[in-house]
Amino acid sequence: MRQRTDLYKRKLAEGDISSPEASPHTAKPAAVSSTQDSGAKVKEEHYYGMLCCKFQELPLREYLKEIRLPRSIDSYTDQLYLLWLLIVTVAYNWNCWLIPLRLVFPYQTPDNTCYWLVIDIVCDIIYLCDMLLIQPRLQFIRGGDIIVDTDELRRHYRSTTKFQYTSFFEFNHHLESTMDKAYIYRVIRTTGYLLFTLHINACIYYWASTYEGIATTKWVYNGEGNKYLRCYYWAVRSLITIGGLPEPQTSFEIIFQLLNFFMGVFVFSILIGQMRDVIGAATANQNHFRVSMDHTIGYMNTYSIPESVQNRVRIWYEYTWDSQRLLDESDLLENLPTTMQLALAIDTNFSIINKGCDTQMIYDMLLRLKSTLYLPGDFVCKKGEIGKEMYIIKQGEVQVLGGSDGAQVLVTLKAGAVFGEIR
Repeated sequence: MRQRTDLYKRKLAEGDISSPEASPHTAKPAAVSSTQDSGAKVKEEHYYGMLCCKFQELPLREYLKEIRLPRSIDSYTDQLYLLWLLIVTVAYNWNCWLIPLRLVFPYQTPDNTCYWLVIDIVCDIIYLCDMLLIQPRLQFIRGGDIIVDTDELRRHYRSTTKFQYTSFFEFNHHLESTMDKAYIYRVIRTTGYLLFTLHINACIYYWASTYEGIATTKWVYNGEGNKYLRCYYWAVRSLITIGGLPEPQTSFEIIFQLLNFFMGVFVFSILIGQMRDVIGAATANQNHFRVSMDHTIGYMNTYSIPESVQNRVRIWYEYTWDSQRLLDESDLLENLPTTMQLALAIDTNFSIINKGCDTQMIYDMLLRLKSTLYLPGDFVCKKGEIGKEMYIIKQGEVQVLGGSDGAQVLVTLKAGAVFGEIR
Protein backbone atom coordinates (compact mmCIF):
# COMPACT_ATOMS: atom_id res chain seq x y z
CA MET A 1 0.00 0.00 0.00
CA ARG A 2 2.88 2.38 0.73
CA GLN A 3 4.29 1.83 -2.73
CA ARG A 4 0.95 2.49 -4.36
CA THR A 5 0.59 5.70 -2.29
CA ASP A 6 4.00 6.88 -3.50
CA LEU A 7 2.92 6.19 -7.06
CA TYR A 8 -0.21 8.32 -6.74
CA LYS A 9 1.72 11.17 -5.06
CA ARG A 10 4.21 11.21 -7.93
CA LYS A 11 1.39 11.32 -10.46
CA LEU A 12 -0.19 14.30 -8.67
CA ALA A 13 3.16 16.08 -8.57
CA GLU A 14 3.56 15.56 -12.33
CA GLY A 15 0.08 16.96 -12.97
CA ASP A 16 -1.64 13.70 -13.74
CA ILE A 17 -5.03 14.20 -12.02
CA SER A 18 -6.81 11.33 -13.71
CA SER A 19 -8.63 8.79 -11.66
CA PRO A 20 -6.23 6.58 -9.68
CA GLU A 21 -8.25 3.48 -10.52
CA ALA A 22 -8.00 3.01 -14.28
CA SER A 23 -10.28 0.85 -16.36
CA PRO A 24 -9.21 -2.78 -16.56
CA HIS A 25 -9.42 -2.65 -20.36
CA THR A 26 -7.48 0.56 -20.93
CA ALA A 27 -4.91 0.60 -18.17
CA LYS A 28 -1.27 0.34 -19.16
CA PRO A 29 1.32 -1.40 -17.03
CA ALA A 30 3.62 0.82 -15.04
CA ALA A 31 6.93 -0.30 -13.53
CA VAL A 32 7.99 0.97 -10.14
CA SER A 33 11.45 0.44 -8.65
CA SER A 34 11.97 0.51 -4.92
CA THR A 35 14.82 2.79 -3.77
CA GLN A 36 14.19 2.86 -0.04
CA ASP A 37 16.80 0.23 0.80
CA SER A 38 20.07 0.44 -1.14
CA GLY A 39 21.04 -3.10 -0.16
CA ALA A 40 17.76 -4.72 -1.19
CA LYS A 41 17.42 -7.00 -4.18
CA VAL A 42 16.15 -5.70 -7.50
CA LYS A 43 12.38 -5.85 -7.62
CA GLU A 44 9.87 -5.22 -10.41
CA GLU A 45 6.15 -4.62 -9.97
CA HIS A 46 3.60 -4.66 -12.76
CA TYR A 47 0.05 -3.41 -12.33
CA TYR A 48 -2.68 -4.66 -14.57
CA GLY A 49 -5.87 -2.90 -13.64
CA MET A 50 -6.95 -4.01 -10.17
CA LEU A 51 -4.36 -6.84 -10.05
CA CYS A 52 -0.83 -6.43 -8.69
CA CYS A 53 1.88 -8.96 -9.65
CA LYS A 54 5.30 -8.80 -7.98
CA PHE A 55 8.37 -10.53 -9.42
CA GLN A 56 11.76 -10.79 -7.75
CA GLU A 57 14.88 -11.17 -9.84
CA LEU A 58 18.00 -12.67 -8.29
CA PRO A 59 21.15 -10.96 -9.60
CA LEU A 60 23.70 -13.17 -11.34
CA ARG A 61 26.33 -12.48 -8.69
CA GLU A 62 23.97 -13.61 -5.92
CA TYR A 63 23.07 -16.73 -7.90
CA LEU A 64 26.71 -17.65 -8.35
CA LYS A 65 27.25 -17.25 -4.63
CA GLU A 66 24.48 -19.72 -3.98
CA ILE A 67 26.01 -22.45 -6.18
CA ARG A 68 29.70 -21.85 -5.49
CA LEU A 69 31.84 -24.62 -4.08
CA PRO A 70 32.66 -24.63 -0.37
CA ARG A 71 36.07 -23.35 0.68
CA SER A 72 36.97 -26.78 2.06
CA ILE A 73 35.55 -30.29 1.65
CA ASP A 74 35.50 -33.10 4.20
CA SER A 75 36.12 -36.18 2.09
CA TYR A 76 34.87 -38.54 4.81
CA THR A 77 31.43 -37.04 5.41
CA ASP A 78 30.51 -35.15 2.24
CA GLN A 79 28.21 -37.38 0.17
CA LEU A 80 28.37 -35.00 -2.80
CA TYR A 81 32.11 -35.56 -2.91
CA LEU A 82 31.53 -39.31 -3.14
CA LEU A 83 29.10 -38.68 -6.01
CA TRP A 84 31.72 -36.56 -7.74
CA LEU A 85 34.28 -39.34 -7.35
CA LEU A 86 31.79 -41.66 -9.05
CA ILE A 87 31.62 -39.30 -12.03
CA VAL A 88 35.42 -39.13 -12.20
CA THR A 89 35.62 -42.92 -11.97
CA VAL A 90 33.23 -43.32 -14.91
CA ALA A 91 35.37 -40.95 -17.00
CA TYR A 92 38.52 -42.77 -15.88
CA ASN A 93 37.13 -46.17 -16.88
CA TRP A 94 35.93 -44.77 -20.20
CA ASN A 95 39.48 -43.81 -21.14
CA CYS A 96 41.05 -46.98 -19.75
CA TRP A 97 38.75 -49.25 -21.74
CA LEU A 98 38.00 -47.27 -24.90
CA ILE A 99 41.34 -45.63 -25.75
CA PRO A 100 43.19 -48.97 -26.26
CA LEU A 101 40.17 -50.27 -28.18
CA ARG A 102 40.14 -47.29 -30.54
CA LEU A 103 43.89 -47.36 -31.04
CA VAL A 104 43.91 -50.98 -32.17
CA PHE A 105 40.50 -51.91 -33.54
CA PRO A 106 39.04 -49.97 -36.50
CA TYR A 107 36.02 -48.74 -34.57
CA GLN A 108 36.83 -45.02 -34.86
CA THR A 109 36.00 -43.92 -38.39
CA PRO A 110 35.82 -40.47 -40.03
CA ASP A 111 32.03 -40.63 -39.76
CA ASN A 112 31.93 -41.03 -35.97
CA THR A 113 35.14 -39.24 -34.95
CA CYS A 114 33.22 -36.16 -33.81
CA TYR A 115 31.21 -38.21 -31.31
CA TRP A 116 34.32 -39.78 -29.84
CA LEU A 117 35.97 -36.36 -29.54
CA VAL A 118 32.96 -34.88 -27.74
CA ILE A 119 33.07 -37.60 -25.10
CA ASP A 120 36.85 -37.22 -24.80
CA ILE A 121 36.50 -33.49 -24.23
CA VAL A 122 33.83 -34.09 -21.57
CA CYS A 123 36.16 -36.53 -19.77
CA ASP A 124 39.03 -34.03 -19.96
CA ILE A 125 36.82 -31.31 -18.49
CA ILE A 126 35.91 -33.64 -15.62
CA TYR A 127 39.61 -34.31 -14.98
CA LEU A 128 40.46 -30.61 -15.01
CA CYS A 129 37.61 -29.75 -12.65
CA ASP A 130 38.74 -32.49 -10.31
CA MET A 131 42.38 -31.36 -10.30
CA LEU A 132 41.75 -27.61 -10.20
CA LEU A 133 38.50 -27.21 -8.23
CA ILE A 134 37.78 -30.29 -6.10
CA GLN A 135 41.02 -31.94 -4.98
CA PRO A 136 42.72 -28.68 -3.84
CA ARG A 137 39.80 -28.12 -1.43
CA LEU A 138 40.05 -31.40 0.49
CA GLN A 139 40.69 -31.05 4.20
CA PHE A 140 43.64 -32.81 5.82
CA ILE A 141 44.97 -33.31 9.34
CA ARG A 142 48.29 -31.86 10.43
CA GLY A 143 49.49 -32.00 14.01
CA GLY A 144 46.07 -33.06 15.22
CA ASP A 145 44.31 -30.05 13.65
CA ILE A 146 41.96 -30.11 10.65
CA ILE A 147 43.33 -27.69 8.07
CA VAL A 148 40.67 -25.71 6.19
CA ASP A 149 42.69 -22.72 4.95
CA THR A 150 42.46 -22.43 1.17
CA ASP A 151 46.14 -21.69 0.53
CA GLU A 152 47.28 -24.49 2.84
CA LEU A 153 44.96 -26.95 1.11
CA ARG A 154 46.36 -26.06 -2.32
CA ARG A 155 49.98 -26.35 -1.20
CA HIS A 156 49.29 -29.68 0.46
CA TYR A 157 47.57 -31.04 -2.66
CA ARG A 158 50.45 -30.08 -4.94
CA SER A 159 53.00 -31.67 -2.61
CA THR A 160 51.28 -35.08 -2.40
CA THR A 161 50.94 -37.97 -4.82
CA LYS A 162 47.24 -37.18 -5.22
CA PHE A 163 48.32 -34.42 -7.61
CA GLN A 164 49.25 -37.25 -9.99
CA TYR A 165 45.59 -38.19 -10.12
CA THR A 166 44.37 -41.02 -7.92
CA SER A 167 40.63 -40.24 -7.68
CA PHE A 168 39.70 -43.66 -9.05
CA PHE A 169 41.41 -45.50 -6.20
CA GLU A 170 40.15 -42.96 -3.67
CA PHE A 171 36.60 -43.68 -4.81
CA ASN A 172 37.16 -47.39 -4.15
CA HIS A 173 38.44 -46.63 -0.66
CA HIS A 174 35.53 -44.34 0.25
CA LEU A 175 32.94 -46.71 -1.18
CA GLU A 176 34.33 -49.64 0.80
CA SER A 177 34.26 -47.60 4.01
CA THR A 178 30.56 -46.74 3.58
CA MET A 179 29.19 -50.14 2.50
CA ASP A 180 27.75 -52.63 4.96
CA LYS A 181 29.11 -55.59 2.98
CA ALA A 182 32.28 -54.21 1.45
CA TYR A 183 33.50 -57.66 0.43
CA ILE A 184 30.81 -57.77 -2.29
CA TYR A 185 32.27 -54.66 -3.89
CA ARG A 186 35.79 -56.05 -3.51
CA VAL A 187 34.78 -59.19 -5.40
CA ILE A 188 33.18 -57.07 -8.15
CA ARG A 189 36.27 -54.84 -8.33
CA THR A 190 38.66 -57.80 -8.57
CA THR A 191 36.49 -59.31 -11.30
CA GLY A 192 36.65 -55.96 -13.12
CA TYR A 193 40.45 -56.03 -12.94
CA LEU A 194 40.39 -59.49 -14.48
CA LEU A 195 38.09 -58.43 -17.31
CA PHE A 196 40.22 -55.37 -17.99
CA THR A 197 43.38 -57.48 -18.17
CA LEU A 198 41.68 -59.74 -20.73
CA HIS A 199 40.52 -56.64 -22.61
CA ILE A 200 44.08 -55.33 -22.91
CA ASN A 201 45.30 -58.75 -23.98
CA ALA A 202 42.63 -58.91 -26.69
CA CYS A 203 43.74 -55.51 -28.01
CA ILE A 204 47.39 -56.61 -28.05
CA TYR A 205 46.48 -59.83 -29.87
CA TYR A 206 44.62 -57.91 -32.59
CA TRP A 207 47.62 -55.58 -32.95
CA ALA A 208 49.91 -58.61 -33.30
CA SER A 209 47.54 -60.05 -35.91
CA THR A 210 47.61 -56.85 -37.96
CA TYR A 211 51.38 -56.69 -37.59
CA GLU A 212 51.76 -60.24 -38.93
CA GLY A 213 48.89 -59.85 -41.35
CA ILE A 214 45.26 -60.81 -40.85
CA ALA A 215 44.66 -64.48 -41.82
CA THR A 216 48.29 -64.97 -42.96
CA THR A 217 48.87 -67.84 -40.51
CA LYS A 218 46.72 -70.13 -38.42
CA TRP A 219 47.77 -68.39 -35.19
CA VAL A 220 46.65 -64.84 -36.04
CA TYR A 221 43.09 -63.57 -36.23
CA ASN A 222 41.47 -64.80 -39.45
CA GLY A 223 39.27 -61.76 -40.03
CA GLU A 224 35.96 -63.57 -39.61
CA GLY A 225 33.11 -62.70 -37.26
CA ASN A 226 33.17 -59.93 -34.68
CA LYS A 227 36.76 -58.71 -34.35
CA TYR A 228 36.69 -57.78 -30.68
CA LEU A 229 34.67 -60.79 -29.55
CA ARG A 230 36.92 -63.27 -31.35
CA CYS A 231 40.09 -61.65 -29.97
CA TYR A 232 38.62 -61.51 -26.45
CA TYR A 233 37.82 -65.23 -26.68
CA TRP A 234 41.41 -65.90 -27.69
CA ALA A 235 42.67 -63.78 -24.77
CA VAL A 236 40.58 -65.74 -22.27
CA ARG A 237 41.83 -69.10 -23.53
CA SER A 238 45.41 -67.88 -23.73
CA LEU A 239 45.71 -66.17 -20.32
CA ILE A 240 43.84 -68.88 -18.45
CA THR A 241 45.93 -71.46 -20.35
CA ILE A 242 42.93 -73.54 -21.33
CA GLY A 243 44.74 -74.87 -24.35
CA GLY A 244 43.49 -75.89 -27.77
CA LEU A 245 44.92 -72.81 -29.48
CA PRO A 246 46.68 -72.90 -32.84
CA GLU A 247 50.42 -73.30 -32.58
CA PRO A 248 52.49 -70.17 -33.34
CA GLN A 249 54.41 -70.35 -36.59
CA THR A 250 56.90 -67.47 -36.74
CA SER A 251 59.48 -66.31 -34.22
CA PHE A 252 57.39 -63.24 -33.46
CA GLU A 253 54.36 -65.40 -32.70
CA ILE A 254 56.37 -67.77 -30.50
CA ILE A 255 57.88 -64.92 -28.44
CA PHE A 256 54.50 -63.23 -28.19
CA GLN A 257 52.82 -66.42 -26.97
CA LEU A 258 55.55 -67.14 -24.41
CA LEU A 259 55.26 -63.64 -22.95
CA ASN A 260 51.50 -64.03 -22.93
CA PHE A 261 51.70 -67.28 -20.97
CA PHE A 262 54.11 -65.76 -18.44
CA MET A 263 51.88 -62.72 -17.98
CA GLY A 264 48.83 -64.97 -17.58
CA VAL A 265 50.47 -66.97 -14.79
CA PHE A 266 51.62 -63.80 -13.01
CA VAL A 267 48.36 -61.88 -13.33
CA PHE A 268 46.09 -64.73 -12.41
CA SER A 269 48.16 -65.69 -9.40
CA ILE A 270 47.76 -62.12 -8.10
CA LEU A 271 44.03 -61.95 -8.83
CA ILE A 272 43.33 -65.36 -7.35
CA GLY A 273 45.29 -64.37 -4.24
CA GLN A 274 43.25 -61.17 -3.93
CA MET A 275 40.01 -63.09 -4.36
CA ARG A 276 41.07 -65.56 -1.68
CA ASP A 277 41.90 -62.74 0.73
CA VAL A 278 38.57 -61.00 0.05
CA ILE A 279 36.52 -64.13 0.62
CA GLY A 280 38.62 -65.08 3.65
CA ALA A 281 38.10 -61.67 5.25
CA ALA A 282 34.37 -61.82 4.53
CA THR A 283 33.98 -65.20 6.22
CA ALA A 284 36.56 -64.77 9.00
CA ASN A 285 33.97 -64.30 11.76
CA GLN A 286 31.89 -67.19 10.51
CA ASN A 287 34.93 -69.47 10.37
CA HIS A 288 35.92 -68.47 13.89
CA PHE A 289 32.40 -69.23 15.07
CA ARG A 290 32.40 -72.66 13.45
CA VAL A 291 35.83 -73.54 14.84
CA SER A 292 34.80 -72.47 18.36
CA MET A 293 31.57 -74.44 18.13
CA ASP A 294 33.37 -77.55 16.83
CA HIS A 295 35.94 -77.39 19.62
CA THR A 296 33.22 -76.98 22.24
CA ILE A 297 31.22 -79.91 20.88
CA GLY A 298 34.37 -82.03 20.75
CA TYR A 299 35.11 -81.13 24.36
CA MET A 300 31.60 -82.09 25.46
CA ASN A 301 31.78 -85.39 23.61
CA THR A 302 35.15 -86.19 25.19
CA TYR A 303 33.75 -85.78 28.71
CA SER A 304 30.37 -87.37 27.91
CA ILE A 305 28.31 -84.26 28.67
CA PRO A 306 24.56 -85.02 28.74
CA GLU A 307 22.72 -84.48 25.48
CA SER A 308 20.40 -81.88 26.98
CA VAL A 309 23.34 -79.69 28.00
CA GLN A 310 24.95 -80.10 24.59
CA ASN A 311 21.74 -78.99 22.89
CA ARG A 312 21.58 -75.86 25.03
CA VAL A 313 25.19 -75.06 24.18
CA ARG A 314 24.44 -75.44 20.46
CA ILE A 315 21.37 -73.23 20.79
CA TRP A 316 23.43 -70.58 22.56
CA TYR A 317 26.03 -70.58 19.78
CA GLU A 318 23.42 -70.35 17.05
CA TYR A 319 21.43 -67.63 18.81
CA THR A 320 24.59 -65.60 19.47
CA TRP A 321 25.62 -65.82 15.83
CA ASP A 322 22.16 -64.94 14.52
CA SER A 323 21.79 -61.95 16.84
CA GLN A 324 25.19 -60.25 16.54
CA ARG A 325 27.25 -62.22 13.97
CA LEU A 326 30.17 -62.65 16.38
CA LEU A 327 30.82 -64.38 19.66
CA ASP A 328 32.25 -61.49 21.68
CA GLU A 329 31.70 -57.93 20.48
CA SER A 330 34.30 -56.61 22.94
CA ASP A 331 37.02 -58.11 20.73
CA LEU A 332 36.22 -55.51 18.07
CA LEU A 333 36.68 -52.59 20.46
CA GLU A 334 39.77 -53.58 22.43
CA ASN A 335 42.20 -52.12 19.86
CA LEU A 336 40.44 -48.76 19.67
CA PRO A 337 41.49 -45.77 21.80
CA THR A 338 39.48 -45.17 24.97
CA THR A 339 37.75 -42.12 23.50
CA MET A 340 36.59 -44.17 20.50
CA GLN A 341 35.36 -46.97 22.74
CA LEU A 342 33.41 -44.43 24.78
CA ALA A 343 31.85 -42.90 21.67
CA LEU A 344 30.67 -46.29 20.42
CA ALA A 345 29.44 -47.30 23.87
CA ILE A 346 27.44 -44.10 24.19
CA ASP A 347 25.67 -44.64 20.88
CA THR A 348 25.00 -48.30 21.72
CA ASN A 349 24.07 -48.37 25.40
CA PHE A 350 23.56 -44.82 26.66
CA SER A 351 19.77 -44.98 26.39
CA ILE A 352 19.46 -47.98 28.72
CA ILE A 353 21.47 -46.51 31.63
CA ASN A 354 20.61 -42.82 31.35
CA LYS A 355 18.51 -42.74 34.50
CA GLY A 356 19.63 -39.47 36.07
CA CYS A 357 23.09 -40.57 37.23
CA ASP A 358 26.15 -38.36 37.09
CA THR A 359 27.47 -38.06 33.52
CA GLN A 360 31.01 -39.11 34.38
CA MET A 361 29.70 -42.12 36.27
CA ILE A 362 27.67 -43.13 33.24
CA TYR A 363 30.74 -42.85 30.99
CA ASP A 364 32.79 -45.01 33.37
CA MET A 365 30.04 -47.62 33.39
CA LEU A 366 29.76 -47.63 29.60
CA LEU A 367 33.43 -48.48 29.20
CA ARG A 368 33.03 -51.52 31.46
CA LEU A 369 29.89 -53.00 29.96
CA LYS A 370 30.17 -56.43 28.37
CA SER A 371 27.52 -58.16 26.33
CA THR A 372 26.22 -61.49 27.73
CA LEU A 373 23.50 -63.71 26.33
CA TYR A 374 21.24 -66.06 28.33
CA LEU A 375 18.81 -68.58 26.93
CA PRO A 376 15.24 -69.08 28.18
CA GLY A 377 15.33 -71.02 31.44
CA ASP A 378 18.87 -69.99 32.41
CA PHE A 379 19.45 -68.61 35.92
CA VAL A 380 21.37 -65.36 35.87
CA CYS A 381 21.96 -65.27 39.62
CA LYS A 382 20.47 -66.93 42.72
CA LYS A 383 19.66 -65.78 46.22
CA GLY A 384 22.59 -66.14 48.59
CA GLU A 385 25.28 -65.95 45.89
CA ILE A 386 28.03 -63.37 46.20
CA GLY A 387 27.19 -60.58 43.77
CA LYS A 388 30.09 -59.58 41.55
CA GLU A 389 28.22 -58.09 38.60
CA MET A 390 25.41 -55.67 37.94
CA TYR A 391 23.12 -56.57 35.05
CA ILE A 392 21.31 -54.15 32.73
CA ILE A 393 18.68 -55.69 30.47
CA LYS A 394 19.20 -54.53 26.89
CA GLN A 395 16.76 -56.90 25.17
CA GLY A 396 14.31 -59.52 26.39
CA GLU A 397 12.84 -60.07 29.87
CA VAL A 398 14.02 -61.49 33.21
CA GLN A 399 11.68 -63.08 35.77
CA VAL A 400 12.33 -62.79 39.49
CA LEU A 401 11.26 -66.08 41.13
CA GLY A 402 10.38 -66.63 44.76
CA GLY A 403 7.82 -68.22 47.02
CA SER A 404 8.02 -71.40 49.02
CA ASP A 405 8.93 -73.53 46.03
CA GLY A 406 10.99 -70.90 44.24
CA ALA A 407 8.73 -71.08 41.16
CA GLN A 408 6.43 -68.13 41.78
CA VAL A 409 7.00 -65.15 39.46
CA LEU A 410 7.29 -62.12 41.71
CA VAL A 411 8.06 -59.54 39.02
CA THR A 412 9.12 -59.42 35.38
CA LEU A 413 11.96 -57.08 34.49
CA LYS A 414 12.10 -55.65 30.98
CA ALA A 415 14.59 -53.72 28.85
CA GLY A 416 16.33 -50.97 30.82
CA ALA A 417 15.84 -52.62 34.23
CA VAL A 418 18.84 -53.15 36.53
CA PHE A 419 19.42 -55.99 38.97
CA GLY A 420 22.26 -57.70 40.82
CA GLU A 421 23.62 -54.45 42.28
CA ILE A 422 24.36 -53.98 45.98
CA ARG A 423 21.76 -51.69 47.61
